[in-house]
Amino acid sequence: MMRGMGNMQGMMKQMQKMQKEMMKEQEALNSKQFIGESTNGYVKATFTGDKTLQDIAINEAIVDADDVEMLQDMIILAVNDGLKKIEKESEQTMGKYTRNIPGL
Repeated sequence: MMRGMGNMQGMMKQMQKMQKEMMKEQEALNSKQFIGESTNGYVKATFTGDKTLQDIAINEAIVDADDVEMLQDMIILAVNDGLKKIEKESEQTMGKYTRNIPGL
């Protein structure tokens, strides 16, 4: 009976270690910058890994008061590109912890 308790304690220590590693990697991911770009890089959206929009840079060459819709589309492309980059990196970084856990 005592032998089973040793295994349980070992598993708990292993889980705590894994949790600390996950938190460390999540913090690193959250502080990393991701830049999403529209076609030809006319609009750039800068995010942190926790999906916080930090900056939007718009090349003035595409600013046209008569074609606001094109600018809106470029902003949407840049934002979506940035979010996709965050998702991809998150899956690569954090996926190793959740890959074999049912329901995650």
